[in-house]
Amino acid sequence: MNNNIRFAIIGFGRMGITHYSIINSHPNVEIESVADSSAIILTMMKKYLPVKTYKDYNELFETSKPDAVLVCTPPHLHYDVIEKAAQKRIHVFAEKPFTTKYEDASRLNNLFKDSDLINQVGYVNRFNDVFVKTKEFVEKGVIGKVIRFKSEMFSCTITKSDDGSGWRASRESGGGAVFEIASHAIDLVNFLIGKPDRITGSSLTHIYSKTVEDAMSTTLLYENGISGTIYINWSDPSYRKPTNKIEIFGDGGRIMADQHSLKIYMNKANKEFQLREGWNTFYITDIFNSVPFYVRGNEFTSQLYHFIECIQDKTVSNRCSFNDGANTLEVIDKIFSDYELNAKF
Repeated sequence: MNNNIRFAIIGFGRMGITHYSIINSHPNVEIESVADSSAIILTMMKKYLPVKTYKDYNELFETSKPDAVLVCTPPHLHYDVIEKAAQKRIHVFAEKPFTTKYEDASRLNNLFKDSDLINQVGYVNRFNDVFVKTKEFVEKGVIGKVIRFKSEMFSCTITKSDDGSGWRASRESGGGAVFEIASHAIDLVNFLIGKPDRITGSSLTHIYSKTVEDAMSTTLLYENGISGTIYINWSDPSYRKPTNKIEIFGDGGRIMADQHSLKIYMNKANKEFQLREGWNTFYITDIFNSVPFYVRGNEFTSQLYHFIECIQDKTVSNRCSFNDGANTLEVIDKIFSDYELNAKF
């Protein structure tokens, strides 16, 4: 008997291709079908890949029988695809930011939360070993009571003036720096600190783009007294690759972390974690968990293998569910609303 999990991929752009290469390495996975609107991509796939191809995802759902689907379309198309998957009783992994509206994200979350269908959003930082270690330090109180934090993300995605065309140049389609990279910085805060209670002082800045923001900053406030800031910029040529950074200041120390390393300053030595007084440094090579197939970073494989594990074993707690994705969209909605309020002054 074939006990493989049958997968479909909807949207075969950069992330669809990346996820295909990773998920195809799993011994219990069979990729049976792919849907994409590009005739060129479908022609190439028919020639080189042993999968059924469809130009319309509706036809895929009607004629193919996947157990799980990877949704890698532009964000504004996610809702209809995911809703259809729920009707067909199919597990869903959706690329971030899940949807472009908090209300839609909440509806999809409610659609899945009372079912046994696995649902996951592609916030890959939750599977990065440096940020996982950071979360452990914070939750174990290694730096004491958290007081303030700063979450940042930089990339060189847009470094020249555009013509305002394409889905990435439209906020309604899921374009702009907030949906593209700020969603990662926001979700990392939700993962490490928790969802903020209030958003204030939000600013959106055009650098090269005509119709969407290239940079964003905002302040996050919590009822327990914690406060923090987020700053993102996808028009920074000094960064060759997208980089997430977070700094967390507590009354017992301080953490500075990115995807590749973690520095922790201890006011006093901690014997349990073998941390000396002063600065301690960990590199990803010191703390990473091995994965069987490497593309772009261990975390990309870890998140998809985690999705499979959740399907195989329903007792496994999902590390990035639709509820987590909806929480990030709620913060994004509040940032846009706060900016619109500030823009009047």
